[in-house]
Amino acid sequence: MDFQAPNTLAEQIAGYLAKHIMTGQIQPGQRIQEASLASELKVSRASVKEALYTLERWHLVEITPRKGASATQLNSEYAAELYDVYMHLLIMLATRLCERWQEKDKPMVMAAVSRVITQIQQPSADITGVVEASFGVMKACCDVVGNPYLTESLSNFEPAVSRAYYLSAQRYRHGLAHTRRFFAELQPAVLARDSVKVRQLIEDFAEHQKQLIQQALA
Repeated sequence: MDFQAPNTLAEQIAGYLAKHIMTGQIQPGQRIQEASLASELKVSRASVKEALYTLERWHLVEITPRKGASATQLNSEYAAELYDVYMHLLIMLATRLCERWQEKDKPMVMAAVSRVITQIQQPSADITGVVEASFGVMKACCDVVGNPYLTESLSNFEPAVSRAYYLSAQRYRHGLAHTRRFFAELQPAVLARDSVKVRQLIEDFAEHQKQLIQQALA
C-alpha cells in the first residue's frame, strides 16, 4: 500500500486500520500481528507499533503486555459505557457552546447542522454520510468553544462511536427520523442559550442511540 503525506506514516497506518476495525473487516477481539501487518503494508514494525498506540487512544484496540494488540470487544455493555461517557462530553461541549457562541459563529454551525439534515433527507440515506456530517457538527461546535482538552477527548471518542454506528447500521437507519428531529430541535435551543433544554435533548438522543446499538449487538 502506498502511503502519502501530509499525515505521518504512523497516522496513515492508524487511519487504515481504524477503517477496517470500524467497518468490521477486523472483528472485535481479533489479534493484530505487528510483523505480518508491517510486511503486508511494507512499513517498519516501529511505525505499526506507533499506529497501534494511536488506535488504543481511540479506544479501537487493546494492547496487553506479552500478548500484543487486538481489536477491542464490542458488546452491549461496552456500548453502554461508551455512550455514557461520550454523552457527558457532548453535554459539556453544548453547555460551553450556549455560553460562548457569537453572531459570527452562527453561519458555520448552522451550515453543519443543515448538512446532517440534508444527508438524512436523501431518498436512500447513506449511513456513512450521516455519521460524518454528524461529527462535522461536533467539530464546528468545538471550533467555537475553543477548549483544546475537550476537543481532544471528543476526537479520541469519534472512531469508537463511529464503529458502533457502522456495526449497527441497519437499526441506526431506522432511527434516522429521530436523529433529524434531534438536530432540528438542538439548533434553536443553542441559539436561545437554553442549556437546560440542550442537556435534555442530548440525554434523550444519546439514550435512544444507545438502545439502538445495544439491541443490534445483543
